Amino acid sequence: MINIKFPDGTVKKFDKGITPLEIAKGISEGLARNVLAAGVNGKVKDALLPIEEDADLVLYTWKDKEGKSTYWHSSAHLMAEALEELYPGIKFGIGPDIENGFYYDVDFGDYEFTKEDLKKVEKKMIELAKKKQSYTRKEVSKKEALDYFTEKGDEYKIELIQDLKDGEITFYQTGDFVDLCRGPHLPDTKPIKAVKLLNIAGAYWRGDEKRKMMTRIYGITFPQKKELKEYLDLLEEAKKRDHRKLGAELELFMFSDKVGAGLPIWLPNGTLLRKRLEEFLVKEQEEAGYVQVITPHLGKKDLYVTSGHYEKYGQDSFQPIHTPREGEEFLLKPMNCPHHCEIFNHKPHSYKELPIRIAEFGTVYRYEQSGELHGLTRVRGFTQDDAHIFCTPDQLKDEFLAVLELTKKVLSKLGFEKYTAQISLRDPENKEKYIGSDDNWDKAEKAIIDATKEIGLETTTELGEAAFYGPKLDFMVKDALGRSWQLGTIQVDYNLPERFNLEYIGADNQKHRPVMIHRAPFGSMERFVGVLIEHSEGKFPLWLTPEQFKVLPVSDLYLDYANKVLSELKSAGLRGSIDNRTESVGRKIRDTELKKIPYMLIVGEKEVQDNLVSVRKQGEGDIGKMQILEFAEFINKQI
Repeated sequence: MINIKFPDGTVKKFDKGITPLEIAKGISEGLARNVLAAGVNGKVKDALLPIEEDADLVLYTWKDKEGKSTYWHSSAHLMAEALEELYPGIKFGIGPDIENGFYYDVDFGDYEFTKEDLKKVEKKMIELAKKKQSYTRKEVSKKEALDYFTEKGDEYKIELIQDLKDGEITFYQTGDFVDLCRGPHLPDTKPIKAVKLLNIAGAYWRGDEKRKMMTRIYGITFPQKKELKEYLDLLEEAKKRDHRKLGAELELFMFSDKVGAGLPIWLPNGTLLRKRLEEFLVKEQEEAGYVQVITPHLGKKDLYVTSGHYEKYGQDSFQPIHTPREGEEFLLKPMNCPHHCEIFNHKPHSYKELPIRIAEFGTVYRYEQSGELHGLTRVRGFTQDDAHIFCTPDQLKDEFLAVLELTKKVLSKLGFEKYTAQISLRDPENKEKYIGSDDNWDKAEKAIIDATKEIGLETTTELGEAAFYGPKLDFMVKDALGRSWQLGTIQVDYNLPERFNLEYIGADNQKHRPVMIHRAPFGSMERFVGVLIEHSEGKFPLWLTPEQFKVLPVSDLYLDYANKVLSELKSAGLRGSIDNRTESVGRKIRDTELKKIPYMLIVGEKEVQDNLVSVRKQGEGDIGKMQILEFAEFINKQI
C-alpha cells in the first residue's frame, strides 16, 4: 500500500501502482470524466501513469493551468496525426502547448500548404478525436528511437534524440501516429470537441536563421464549441485593439525599413505620451530618494565580460563594434546595470550613505530574430525605466518592499488592477545557465519569497525563469481582455556586486559587499505603451493622453476665436490643438472621435457671441456649453 496526500491535507492508502484516474473514479465518475492530468509530487504526469510510491496528488481539470497545458499539448499531437494522414511523408519538428493553444513546426517537403488548407485539417482532427483514441506512452532506448525515426526518414526528430540521454526517452502514440515526446498527455482524444487552426507562419528549425524554414501551424481547441466561439470573439476584439494598428491611427510611433527592423521611432504624439509617463515616474522616484543618471548607449566589451552579459548573450546579440584602434571593441548596451555598478564604484562609500538608489531611462539593444519582432512589445532597441539600489543586507527587505509598493502604485495609476506576481527562480537541474555561488542564490531567492509572504502578495513560482545573475519577481498583468503580460520586474542580486568588486565601509570600519536590487516598474517604455494601448483601446487617462481636447471651428470665420480658446486653455495647463481644415464640422467630429481625443470643443457664431465652447465627449456626444476657463477647471478636476 502507498499513502496519497490530497491538496486538503487528507491522506489515504491505495494499492501500489494505482493511477490518478482510478483514484478520481473512486471519488466520483463526474470527476474522473473531467480529469486531464495529475500533479504527482509537484510534477505534471499522465492521469494513466501508475503511482509506485507515497505521493502528494493533485487532479487537474480544464479549470487548471496544468490541465489546459496538457490538453493543448495533446491537441498538437492530434493535429500532427491529422496532417500525417492528409500529407503522407511530411516531417515534424516540435509541437508544444503555448499560453493559448499550441503549434507544430512541419516540413511539408514538396506539398504546397496554405491557410486555405487549414479547414480540412480541422475536419480531420474532429474525425480522429471522435474515435476516442488513447495516448499511449512507451519508454524506448536511444537506439530504438534513432532506428524508428531513421527508418521513417525524419531528420528533425533524429537531431532531437541525439541531444537526449538513454533512459529518458519516451514515445507517445495516437492511432497510427507515433511521436517523440516526454508528455504528459490526456488519457484519450474524447475531450477535444472544438478545433480552430488559427494561422500559419514561417519558423526556422531550432530558431536558427541558417537552418530550414519550416511551416508553423497555430491552433487552439476547447471542450465545448461555446468556449471556442467566445475565444474567437475575443480575438476579433483584440484585432481592434492591436497596438500596431492603433499606434499608426493615433500617430504614436512608426517603423522604417531604412532605420531597421525592431527600432521604433516615436512620433510627436507618442513622444508626448512617453514623456508624461517618464515625468510621473521621475516624480515618484524623487520622493522615494532616487537620483537620476544618464549613461552612454554603448560600452567597452570588457565591461560586459566583467558583468557576464557577453558570455551569456554575446554570440546571439549585436556584435562588437571595432574602432580604428587595434584590439579596441565596444558593444551596444544590452543592460544598464554594469554602467550603474561603475557609478557606484567611482568613489568610496560608507554604510551611512546606503541605500544608494540610481535611476535612469536607459536605452538598451538586444538582437531579436526578425520572426520574433512584434510592434512595440518585441523590439531590438528599447528604453528601460531602470534603477539599481545598492544597500546593506539589513536594508534589503525594506528596500524590496518599498519597490513593491512603487510598482503596485504605477500599475494602479495606469488602470492595471488585475495582476499576479511571479517568483522566477533558477532551474535547479541546470545551474550552469547562471552565474554566482549557491549561497548567493539561496540568499537572494529567500529574500524575495520572505518579502512577498510578509505583505500577503499573491504569487506563483516558476523554475528556470530567473535572470542569469539572480532571481526576480515579475508582475504578470491582465489587460481588459484578460490576456496576461509580463511588465514590471524586481530582481535581487548578490552576484554583480561580487563581479564588480563593489564595497562600502561598515560600522566596524571593515569593507563589506552591498546587495543590489534591479527594478523597472514599467519594464520597458515600448512594451508598456504597447500593452497600455491595447488595454485602453487607445483611450488614455486624461492626465496622460497626448491631446486632451481638439477645437473644431464650424468654418474659417471662427478661426480667430478658436485660437483664443486654444491659447487660454494652454495657459491653464491643458494640451490640445485646432482642426483648421476646410471640412464640415460633422467630418471633423468623426475624425476626432477616431483619434480618440477625449473632448471636442465646437465653436461657431453662438459660441463667439457668448464667449463659450460647445463640449462633446468622445464616445458620448454633447455635454453642454461652458465658459473657456470653466472647461479647464472641469478637466483639471477629473485629473
